[in-house]
Amino acid sequence: MSRRMFGATVALLLAAPMLLAAEIGDDGLHKQPWMRDTFKDLREDLEEANAEDKRLMVIFEQRGCIYCKKMHEEVFSKAEVSDFIAENFFVVQLNMHGQTEVTDFDGEVLSESDMAKKWGLMFTPLILFLPEEVAEGEPANRAAVATMPGAFGASTTMDLLVWVTEHGYETDEDFQRYHARKLKERQG
Repeated sequence: MSRRMFGATVALLLAAPMLLAAEIGDDGLHKQPWMRDTFKDLREDLEEANAEDKRLMVIFEQRGCIYCKKMHEEVFSKAEVSDFIAENFFVVQLNMHGQTEVTDFDGEVLSESDMAKKWGLMFTPLILFLPEEVAEGEPANRAAVATMPGAFGASTTMDLLVWVTEHGYETDEDFQRYHARKLKERQG
């Protein structure tokens, strides 16, 4: 290999991580094309999700979160995961320390940071998966059919996404058993 070709190869390899990095918004949070920019009224977001035959997914992140970065760069960057989310979920991103007003299902309006406190959230990323219908007066954290606290690998995340869309939470097979079964099936 010539020096010029070697130099070009090294330069490309050094640039590759930057090419794969998730886009960062003005708020310092990672952005994905399937994230929705809404008025943050969860009741309206749920109606819109249902109208599109999708599930409402609320994801809390924060600026500088290394696990959020990991999730975006190592999980959401996988076409299988990203395509499944785009096809099946209506995703609303909230900022753990943000000041944008959010309207909960119970009608209470709080800043993103105060909503995180109300729901008892402490870590990011944290994903709430909502059912198609939420009882009147019930806050999102209690209505959620599943919660994903933290960044998990692509296969665990994908299994959880499928489990939620298939209403696995309504069966006798909890997510841990479902995931263990799927892992065993994949191993042959």
